[in-house]
Amino acid sequence: MGVLGRVHSIESFGTLDGPGIRYVLFLQGCNFRCLYCHNPDTWATCTGKTMDSDDVIRDILSYKNFIKSGGVTLSGGEPLIQADFAAAILKGCREHNIHTALDTAGSIPLSKSAPVLDLSDLVLLDIKSFDDNVARKISGYTNKRTLETLNYCEEKGIKVWMRQVLLPGYTLDYETLSALADYLKGFECVELIELLPFHKMGEYKWEQLGFDYELKDTQPPTPEELLNARQVFENKGIKVLMKG
Repeated sequence: MGVLGRVHSIESFGTLDGPGIRYVLFLQGCNFRCLYCHNPDTWATCTGKTMDSDDVIRDILSYKNFIKSGGVTLSGGEPLIQADFAAAILKGCREHNIHTALDTAGSIPLSKSAPVLDLSDLVLLDIKSFDDNVARKISGYTNKRTLETLNYCEEKGIKVWMRQVLLPGYTLDYETLSALADYLKGFECVELIELLPFHKMGEYKWEQLGFDYELKDTQPPTPEELLNARQVFENKGIKVLMKG
């Protein structure tokens, strides 16, 4: 028997969370309450399906031929909340030479998260905002631990793809994006930044759960705004990924 954990859902042919075709495991539970979250049903730690890490590995192996160009991504929620469960799965993947990626906001203390980071070939690190005040408004949390996680990845040589949601009125601020770009230039571990345009596809979930969706009047970024944000990073020599 392996480690027990709670799983929200599984996407067996994911293309949005890391390179190639990936088996994406969305773990249940999140400590953030992001204004734009499109999966608020992942927040609660007491729901989801209880699974054994050994069973998860067996399921992953049944898709091995299909994900050989990609690998496995642990997402959430916040997968580091279930650090032991996450580590067991990533360790099992490594034993079978499967590429591992961890999609995280990096807010869990390194005393708990480091063993999971060490088992990750790639970390998809979601920074809410480089401006700490804005980060707190969006998520309820400081960005300090996110930056500490980035520093740890640099020290350990763990590859990182940064992720930034472009939210008008909050993170779609070119001065702050420029400051982030300047900061990231100092990290060899950062391969690129993925810019994620704000969308409202998860609004209906907020309504179903009885939550107030504060961004119902906020519109997605325009094509011009997205181009300008991309150029902020590209002009400073940082590779940009923007899907869709």
